[in-house]
Amino acid sequence: MIKIHNTLTREKEIFKPIEENKVRMYVCGPTVYNYIHIGNARSTIAFDVIRRYFEYRGYEVNFVSNFTDVDDKIIKAAKELSITAPEVADRFIAAFEEDTAALNVKPATLHPRVINHIPDILAFIETLIEKGYAYEAHGDVYYRTRKFEHYGELSDQSIDELEVGASQRTGAEQAIKEDPLDFALWKSAKPDEISWESPWGEGRPGWHIECSVMATKHLGDTIDIHGGGQDLEFPHHENEIAQSEAKTGQRFANYWMHNGYVTIGEDDAKMSKSLGNFVTVHDLVKEIDPQVLRFFMATTQYRRPIRYSEATMKDAQANLQKLRTAFENAAFRQDTAEAALADDQEKTSELQVLKDRFVEEMDDDFNAANGITVVYELAKWLNNYSDQEKVSAAILTAALEEFTNMLNVFGIEFQTAGLLDEEIDQLIEERNQARKDKNFARSDEIRDQLKEQGIILEDTPQGVRWRRA
Repeated sequence: MIKIHNTLTREKEIFKPIEENKVRMYVCGPTVYNYIHIGNARSTIAFDVIRRYFEYRGYEVNFVSNFTDVDDKIIKAAKELSITAPEVADRFIAAFEEDTAALNVKPATLHPRVINHIPDILAFIETLIEKGYAYEAHGDVYYRTRKFEHYGELSDQSIDELEVGASQRTGAEQAIKEDPLDFALWKSAKPDEISWESPWGEGRPGWHIECSVMATKHLGDTIDIHGGGQDLEFPHHENEIAQSEAKTGQRFANYWMHNGYVTIGEDDAKMSKSLGNFVTVHDLVKEIDPQVLRFFMATTQYRRPIRYSEATMKDAQANLQKLRTAFENAAFRQDTAEAALADDQEKTSELQVLKDRFVEEMDDDFNAANGITVVYELAKWLNNYSDQEKVSAAILTAALEEFTNMLNVFGIEFQTAGLLDEEIDQLIEERNQARKDKNFARSDEIRDQLKEQGIILEDTPQGVRWRRA
């Protein structure tokens, strides 16, 4: 049984879906005004692993993740770039799709955009006004926070604690609110800003309302899982609950999940654009193998912080290479495995034990760190079995398939040696002939030539095997 740490209850709970074998999952996506940094990628990858594991366990996942394409930061970027806000959004949505594809993130079932949901947002706000949960003030619309009795439960804060912080805010917006705690659902238009007609005049949506609208529109009034970064717990997700439950009268999400930060530097500071201590995925994947960055992010339990450094990336690269080597060893050995060899019940049993352990670890709140440890053990098993004199084709194929399936949970995919391009095939054949002819100078020359192309040759009892450096 899958157990999830529910931020709302601060306990691990057995996952019980609304519909049998189906998961309705909403994850807050990026505000598209710049390239994503690896802190943003952490959330994207963490929930991709969670989605993939649900699918590994046989669930059908309806995964919705939005693009915030109307926002102060987007408007500012549009002015700086001398283009429109939608053009800024289009540019960085395309960049997001390119960067996440490089990280082997599966596209969401749906990526809704705010600008395509303005009528839905207006209708949602009007309902809140009708129910007395919202009010208009000088063209803005605000949510009456105190009217929602459960406000603060997600972030474990009392209304009195929140009031102290809110009372210290100043400015024109605070002056027109009924209460310092109230938050904006609709913002009146400023000169030269993108805006839409509304019953309260020209304006645009507040940040929080968009996710309430898109989650309930596409997944229903109650969803199974709502996820996002730890920094969204308050106020964004707190406000989403207040809006959604006030409008529908139903529980918004049964499970709330929040991933940990990526930290950087000796002081382990949270990586963020506002602090200027970020590294963009767009730049980083030009320097390193995107699969290494993916592996680094995917193999830590999602709630734990990750420390980014050159040393941790090198460790990830080395560990990924060990798994790649095991895959290539087994894939290479398949060519000489014996189809008629009798089944080995002991080996079959060992494989089942490893599979059961993987499920046990990952069922425990998607504990990727423990899950990948089982994958390492399966890699060792594959290496040992592949080196045996006689190997059952059926057992090796089953083991390799399970190894591939486990790796797929983490978004890691390897290609088999059979996909060598024709030029490398010819060079390896030429080197083999040179060695037969005792032309060791030519043999070494070919090895060096392949090494320059990032191809490392390994001479094994079963023949020449290759891997990428």
